Amino acid sequence: MDFLSQTYIALRGPTGAPQSAQDTIAKLSDRLSPSTLLADRRTTVLALKGLARNCKEDVGERALPGLLEVLQDDVEIDAEIAKAVLETITQLCEPDDDSQDLALKHTDYVIGNDQAVQVLFSLLGDTHFYTRYATLQLLSVLLQNRRSQIQGYFLKAPAGATSIIAVLEDKHEIIRNEGAFDKLFNTVTHEGGLEGGVISQDALRCVDSLLRYSSSNQSYFRETSLPALLCSLLLLPSNLSLQDSAPQDFALQFWDSQKVVNVSLVFGIMGMLVGSKGSFPQSQELSVFVRGFVELALASNAPTSLKSRALHLLPSTLTLPLSEVILTPYMPLASALDALVELALHGEYNGLYSDGCTKEGLELGSAAVITFDNFVRKEDIRHAIVQGMLPPQQPSEVPMISPLLHTLCLSPSSPLNIANVTSAHLATLLFAYLLSGSPRAKTAARSIKPSSNIPGETLGQGPLFVPADSTPAPTPPEEDEEDASQSLLHLFAENLSLCFLSQGLRTTMRNATVCLQWLWDDPKAVREFLEAGGLGTLVEPINQTSESEDLIPGLCAFLLGICYEFNRELGEITRATVHPIISRLGVDVLLGHMTRVQEHDWFKSIAPESMVLCYPSEALQNTPPAEQEGEIWLHWSFVDFKIKSTGVWQRTLALWLHRQVSSKTRTITNHVDLLAVTGPSAESAMLINSLKDIRSQVQEIDALQLRLKELSATEARLADSEARVAELEAELQTPDGKKREVEKEQEDLLVLLDDLSTERRRDKQRMREAGMEVSGDEADGDNDEEDEDQGGEE
Repeated sequence: MDFLSQTYIALRGPTGAPQSAQDTIAKLSDRLSPSTLLADRRTTVLALKGLARNCKEDVGERALPGLLEVLQDDVEIDAEIAKAVLETITQLCEPDDDSQDLALKHTDYVIGNDQAVQVLFSLLGDTHFYTRYATLQLLSVLLQNRRSQIQGYFLKAPAGATSIIAVLEDKHEIIRNEGAFDKLFNTVTHEGGLEGGVISQDALRCVDSLLRYSSSNQSYFRETSLPALLCSLLLLPSNLSLQDSAPQDFALQFWDSQKVVNVSLVFGIMGMLVGSKGSFPQSQELSVFVRGFVELALASNAPTSLKSRALHLLPSTLTLPLSEVILTPYMPLASALDALVELALHGEYNGLYSDGCTKEGLELGSAAVITFDNFVRKEDIRHAIVQGMLPPQQPSEVPMISPLLHTLCLSPSSPLNIANVTSAHLATLLFAYLLSGSPRAKTAARSIKPSSNIPGETLGQGPLFVPADSTPAPTPPEEDEEDASQSLLHLFAENLSLCFLSQGLRTTMRNATVCLQWLWDDPKAVREFLEAGGLGTLVEPINQTSESEDLIPGLCAFLLGICYEFNRELGEITRATVHPIISRLGVDVLLGHMTRVQEHDWFKSIAPESMVLCYPSEALQNTPPAEQEGEIWLHWSFVDFKIKSTGVWQRTLALWLHRQVSSKTRTITNHVDLLAVTGPSAESAMLINSLKDIRSQVQEIDALQLRLKELSATEARLADSEARVAELEAELQTPDGKKREVEKEQEDLLVLLDDLSTERRRDKQRMREAGMEVSGDEADGDNDEEDEDQGGEE
């Protein structure tokens, strides 16, 4: 603390009265005397270094002799004071716009001291990094100001050659390459800048080679004034703010093949500096780089290849507020976000000079789509854009039709227009990026109800750029209630069904892919899709497979699986409805279709930076690049989504259909425990949720089976009771039958007895007539019988 107090007292003065800068510099210069302590001299040099920025003339006049004495006496003793004195002398000798003569005056004074220059050459062999680096910076400034004198000292210095060789062999690139960037850019400037020829190209390629894969060189380059020089080469102001307009000289330039190559190299250097930061750069120069990329890609007459390269060089974590950047000079008032959407949908100049199938044009459109994806990474931005597509809350308000919604709702014309088909395909990609992984955006998207009166043709394509700002649509005629209530998802489901009927492969794929990403983890959207007839639409393409089309059955199988997996809302079509269909189609068949999607050449050819495939025609192999045709089928977001989600659906389907009833709960518990041990991940979390849902279904099935057993037992008891009642009724009917039989037998016996009595009387009568004796009993009996007969006759 002593030397800080002493410094403060020296700056304040003995009486505490305010001092001028000249008085302070004079007092500090006196403290550079060798009689003071080393710590005091170090503090004094640091103070002079701070004053040298604004008081270069006073510091040079009063303190430069003392600084050279410190350079000769103390630099080999203390590395900190060496770094400070070297940087201070460098500031005094470095020329700028206002002090060219003063810098040369200080340079002459330094090189006039032979011993000081010899010390500088000897310091090149110092082992301390910052000492060698500061020495190189000072020698570079001196060499730039007085080249011949420094070269003479180099030839006379005892350690001159050996020190330079040691620097060239240094393992630190920032030391080896000191001064190289300045010389290379001086070459580019002397050759005419970007308008120069091959020499400028070679110099820029050398700068690119020095910076690429070298973080130390990039850090050094970023701290110099060279980033501003890159902007000046492109005619872009280095201090351009967000509210300022880019100059017309930057937007409208003359281009030739050599200039395109040179600008591409400059863009590569700028892209390295932007990308090496890891996030949006905070420095003014690097912010201007990003603004320059946006301006050149969206509002300039640059070649198509340069526009695509500019969009690809934008950082993936793009936080530049595109909706607040107003593009100029020759475009109408349109934000950068609106222009980006228009560029993706219709190409350059609103598609005026493109038929929508050139490879360069498709590359530019795909670059715009990727930039849009990087911009809408935040869910709030996605939700805000989707909210802008919703119908007005008041029926009397005129609906605002955005270009994206307009293109999504276009009906395919006959014959098909390749430009319109490409625009609709890219529109579905933009819309899929808005919905992917955003529950809020999906919820808002279900409320989008486009007008049924949108014309089936593209936006008016004229000689002027049409801004993407939402413009009031003409007052539509009255719509039917059914048409007015049709949602966008319902429209996608209908278009998907029509595509299957018309065999439109490209249109089918774009509708299927956007439905896949929309329905994933959105039960309400699944219910709406199924109620719109989506289930019947998916089954037919799976059954009617063809060798030439492997993607459509696979996409339909995948979409069917999503409809089953996330069918969790109450509705007419439940999982119980979908399960017999899956069983009839066959698990192996569905899994085979989904596997063939990932084995398709189109699927394997997609990369994160490009989705454009060359048109497969042998006749076009020798066509110039600007005239080559291309095609877009899939995009990387869908490919990545398909790879991550297919495994979840495959395991869920196989587990649900092939497990035994007795081992349902045990199998699911084992899977959940295994995932808990292996650690959480996005795929594991989805699988755990699916398995938990299956577990709850299993428990419901077990409860229903138990209830069914109880009902069966009750039914059996009821059948037994009915049988017993029948037996009892039969038993009640048996005594009445026997009684009737006894009565009948008695009647028959009486009739028989009567017949026997009659026969006996006749026989006795004949015996009497024949004179035969008849016993008295018999006679009495006969008389009794006769009396009875007579009594009866009477």
